[in-house]
Amino acid sequence: MCRGGWVRSEPLNVRRRAHARVCAIGGWPCTSGVAKPWCWSADAQLRPHLDLLALTFSGKRALSAGGFDQVIKMCDNMVAMLKQEQLDDAHKQEYCAAQFNTADDKKKALERTVADESTAIENAKEGLDTLIHEIAALEAGIKALDKTVAGATEQRKAE
Repeated sequence: MCRGGWVRSEPLNVRRRAHARVCAIGGWPCTSGVAKPWCWSADAQLRPHLDLLALTFSGKRALSAGGFDQVIKMCDNMVAMLKQEQLDDAHKQEYCAAQFNTADDKKKALERTVADESTAIENAKEGLDTLIHEIAALEAGIKALDKTVAGATEQRKAE
């Protein structure tokens, strides 16, 4: 019977699961034959992980050999592994944040360098334009001076 009077002579056999009524509390065959809210049909809802737990806890050998201790040990190992992974993730996050900050600083320095070089290029272009205008003015002055010298030379020859 379910709820207190389970048949514990054998665990639920996987081959007979489709034909048995199983108690959701213990995972054992229900002998009452009465549909109860805590009982379910294996046809409607299969829960193999509960069957595995029921099989693990039902075996005399598993309980006498410390089978539950193995489960606890596995859980403790899993918790320790998860803590270590959490620490590794935290260290990796700190490392990545530091790398992002370093890369951001380098980017800003390069942007300042580019801005400074752009300003220097603009200043050089302005200086070049000024020099081109000065050279053109000097060439015009030289041509005017050449004409004056040529005129003075002609005048001396005429005298």
